[in-house]
Amino acid sequence: MRASLDAIIQREQAEYLERLLPSSDPLLAEMERFAAEQRVPIADREVAIFLEISARAGRAKKALEIGMAIGYSVIHLARGMGGNGLVVTIEPDDKMIRASENYLDRAGLRARVRIERGKALEVMPKLQETFDLVFIDALKEEYLQYLELALPMLRVNGLVIVDNLLWGGQVAGKVRAPDQEKSTQALREFNQRFVNHPQLRAQILSIGDGLGYAVKIS
Repeated sequence: MRASLDAIIQREQAEYLERLLPSSDPLLAEMERFAAEQRVPIADREVAIFLEISARAGRAKKALEIGMAIGYSVIHLARGMGGNGLVVTIEPDDKMIRASENYLDRAGLRARVRIERGKALEVMPKLQETFDLVFIDALKEEYLQYLELALPMLRVNGLVIVDNLLWGGQVAGKVRAPDQEKSTQALREFNQRFVNHPQLRAQILSIGDGLGYAVKIS
């Protein structure tokens, strides 16, 4: 949430923008509470809404998500894509898959989501499909590999959206704990590659915890 201590903008501005957002519907609000209570990482609400807007604006029909968790961002993507859309999402954790299937059923979206069980770096090379949008939100140390595996499957003018690129501000400053060193350095390297990638026109936006946004140009 923008109003956290790691907010990119000033706290009063962050809290103002948070208040402007419409209330989540009951199912999404339940998922937000569950994620907070169980410490399950999901996209910030403004990031999830941005995903939905991007899917709708880009008229995406097939999206690839790397890192499903409980399906919070999947629901936003599927809603933005409309009745003919398909989200292919990758998740290795059986507990997360069971939880997400319950939420997707209740959202009336289960038929429009294909869950690939397994580790993304093992699943992605097996996919022989073309996507309109790719959303990356999984192991930070593997972001660069996800991107390079995903780009051949993304159509020209397709979108790449990547979460957590400022990593609580650590990529631009001091790493706060030893266990954050590897992920922070990996994100620094990813960010440099992302905004300078020859196949992308890319930017990092001050949304959520830093959101990468790019269009594939070649």
